Amino acid sequence: MLHGRGLMWLWAAPVCVTLACGDAGGETSEASASDGGASETSAAASTSAGGTDGATSEASGAMTTAATSGATTGGATTAETTPLTTGPKFDQAVPDGAPPVSEGCSKVDFLFVVDDSGSMGDEQVSLNNSFSGFIDAIQMTLEEVDSYHVGVVTSDAYSANAPGCQEIGALVTQTQNGACGPFADGFRFMTEADDLNTTFACAGQPGTIGAGDNTSMQAVYTAVSPELNAPGACNEGFLRDDALLVIVVITDEEDDHDNPPGFDYYGSPGDPLDWYDAVVAAKGGVEENIAVLSLVQHEEPNDCPPQNNIEPLITWFLAVRIMEFTQMFTHGTIGDICVDNYASFFSDAVSIVGEACETFTPPT
Repeated sequence: MLHGRGLMWLWAAPVCVTLACGDAGGETSEASASDGGASETSAAASTSAGGTDGATSEASGAMTTAATSGATTGGATTAETTPLTTGPKFDQAVPDGAPPVSEGCSKVDFLFVVDDSGSMGDEQVSLNNSFSGFIDAIQMTLEEVDSYHVGVVTSDAYSANAPGCQEIGALVTQTQNGACGPFADGFRFMTEADDLNTTFACAGQPGTIGAGDNTSMQAVYTAVSPELNAPGACNEGFLRDDALLVIVVITDEEDDHDNPPGFDYYGSPGDPLDWYDAVVAAKGGVEENIAVLSLVQHEEPNDCPPQNNIEPLITWFLAVRIMEFTQMFTHGTIGDICVDNYASFFSDAVSIVGEACETFTPPT
């Protein structure tokens, strides 16, 4: 597992989780930012990731570097994280006009982005098998948090979703197997009032009927966009200004612009920096208020099939652009999509979410 810590911007940031997986043979794609979603920016961002040893992200002249070490042993991935701050905290007077003091988070919005393409069946099962332990550990660790929003989106415009919300980024409330709700609070997302193990087992397994064109990143920034969170829209009420955003992405395929021979795929519009800008803007410009946990195919060593680590398949499966996006966030981490059990990844992710919660900056 890689743990990337990157750009610090002036915006508020959410935490997101995405699960995506590509069809057999792999696909990559090309798109222009004019197709919708994230807007182009003149700023440049570059990221280099070397296996599970470390990552460095640089953008717009600001650079933050974080070193991590990880290993995959017997199908489990582990990571070590260096705390952002050490030492005691003291109450101090805040001058007029100074930025708000971090008070920790009391609310968390979880966004799971699950690839629903043909090769993702086993990965969806593994996600659901690990979900209960992850949420239980989050609730035990974040003792001050008393409100949770949990939403699931797929990597495309989900055709099995409820009528009127069969568009990319819309929260899943039903699958081809039937309705997952109604949810306890009457919205299209789950809360602590729901039986999360039951409701997530439905929404978190959307099946493998989705498109082969992986647009997981478009699903991320569209799901938190003002348009989809507006009154009367499909995600009304999900994203909160005063909540930590945790994004979980699960996919075994790159979200790319390069078309493999014989495939007319385009991926998500824009580039990693465009996606980053759109997500951070949705959280009011505070990047540190977002955590991103990505389960993807990373560099070797990994547990992926040997053919996935050599040309031509490595070009289609190695999630270079999704990893670059993840490593731009201070609270970003990467795990191996190909392991049989995600419990170790989510166990390590609890400390990252906890750190993000401790440093949460409330909106002004």
